[in-house]
Amino acid sequence: MAMYWDPFRDLDRLAATMLDSRQGPRVMPIDLHRDGDHYVLNADLPGVDPGSVDVDIDGQLLTIRAERTLRSDEQAQWLVRERPSGSFLRQLTLGDGLDTSGISAHYENGVLSVVIPVSEQAKPRKVEVQSVSRGEQAVTAGRGNGS
Repeated sequence: MAMYWDPFRDLDRLAATMLDSRQGPRVMPIDLHRDGDHYVLNADLPGVDPGSVDVDIDGQLLTIRAERTLRSDEQAQWLVRERPSGSFLRQLTLGDGLDTSGISAHYENGVLSVVIPVSEQAKPRKVEVQSVSRGEQAVTAGRGNGS
């Protein structure tokens, strides 16, 4: 495997590593789509221990936290180490019309899937149109005139 040395790239990586350790939690990439009567949020969390994943609901705020620790082999001589470790955090404000008590989540193959159901009140529904016969209209109209 041929590799070339670029001192500027290595300096950029070193600076990013040093600055990154001072930053807060990293943001995880997500996809969000509606599928019928629920929303599906998929978050990429490769290499994260499923036991470290935490999904919380506080009112309308959905918070996802996860932790990735890289194995530390004292004898390994790393040539490239680009995968970030540490805390990951994503917060989303959920709109009205969602059933926050019915939210579920599962983690498979490095992807966290959160299913957010739409509440019954927010689902589209058909409104029945009632018709009034002519005789009932005349009686109703007569009552409105003070009779």
